[in-house]
Amino acid sequence: MNRQQPLAYRMRPNHIDEIIGQDLLVGDGKIIRRMVTAKQLSSMILFGPPGTGKTSMAHAIAKSLAITTRMLNAVTDRKKDMEIVVEEAKMSGQLVLILDEVHRLDKGKQDFLLPHVESNLITLIGCTTSNPYHSINPAIRSRVHLFELHALSPDNIREAIERALKDEDVGYGTLHVDMTEEAMEHFSHSANGDLRAALNGLELAVSSTPPEDGIIHVSLADAEECMQKKSFSHDKGGDAHYDVLSAFQKSIRGSDVDASLHYLGRLIEAGDLDSIARRMIVIAYEDIGLANPQAGPRAIAAVQAAERLGFPEARIPLSVAIVELALSPKSNSAYKALDKALGDIRTGRGGNIPPHLQDSHYSGAKKMGRGIDYLYPHNYAGSWVNQQYLPDDLASRSYYEAKNTGKFEQALKVVHDKISKEKKKQ
Repeated sequence: MNRQQPLAYRMRPNHIDEIIGQDLLVGDGKIIRRMVTAKQLSSMILFGPPGTGKTSMAHAIAKSLAITTRMLNAVTDRKKDMEIVVEEAKMSGQLVLILDEVHRLDKGKQDFLLPHVESNLITLIGCTTSNPYHSINPAIRSRVHLFELHALSPDNIREAIERALKDEDVGYGTLHVDMTEEAMEHFSHSANGDLRAALNGLELAVSSTPPEDGIIHVSLADAEECMQKKSFSHDKGGDAHYDVLSAFQKSIRGSDVDASLHYLGRLIEAGDLDSIARRMIVIAYEDIGLANPQAGPRAIAAVQAAERLGFPEARIPLSVAIVELALSPKSNSAYKALDKALGDIRTGRGGNIPPHLQDSHYSGAKKMGRGIDYLYPHNYAGSWVNQQYLPDDLASRSYYEAKNTGKFEQALKVVHDKISKEKKKQ
């Protein structure tokens, strides 16, 4: 192998036994290992975060079965390149096409490939960082298996680094590399599950450190210097971004203040104040609502303060608001009640507005029976009088179900229960 190639490329596995991590797919008895063992390879899409070994796994699968393999990129390679691969497949009888960025496959290329994938002339292994349920055309999705790869653990990263340091053929086994435990820990953890980033950092550390007495000493400072740009990775347009937003809202809804602050930190590191602001305001009204009615206005005030301050100071009002939102009592009673009302309206359960509630501010209204017999609540004790407001068809419907949350909604519940009891006397 050409040692001028990047370390991460040189260290790609040649057999599924050499794949690090992803035991849910290649472990004993798991689906991809079963395919390889049975020598019955099906088309698939491998998806997951960067650096989890999607392309490496694809190559390892094909090499394990000694099948002719070609690799193309859905963006940069042309339809003509795919035609050449198909012709080669016709000659060899079996061919694996590893297609990177498969979610970017345009309609022309897709229409060309689909019949050959369907007839199994070509075994397609697509690789993408995008969620295929969001980004892959259903016509392709229905013809392949979908397998998700997960970010590697620090122990997985450590295993790969140790393998690279010992490998005499493609790694650094012929060199004398002395790495401190602190440096190893930093490489393993700061890569955030991205093996490519860890190996790139290792390569930079080894190649940029002059040997002393024939030994290359890699310290924690070296590791930090070489991994500094990988301490955090977040693509604001990617699927992982929406996973963070989802976890952010669900953590606040679940009243886990530590997790809420963690995901807020991720969004701050991504510099995505717009998404933070939108989620905070939605959460304040959707998940907290009447349990703490001031949470909404205070969330808006915190967002406005953050927008005026900008990062890094914006994190200060945001942190205050997130702690309050996470630890506030929760109630979704208001919007759930509205959704019930909307459900009736959208299914045709409306009915006529009772005549005594109809507009009477025009001449002839009384002749038409509009506004007659309306009881003005302020003329009665407690500013309430028992009269019908819903249309006849819905007169017995109840939408709002008060919850025992904070003091505010508990007070509303007392009023609601009292009125409901009086209405039943009608």
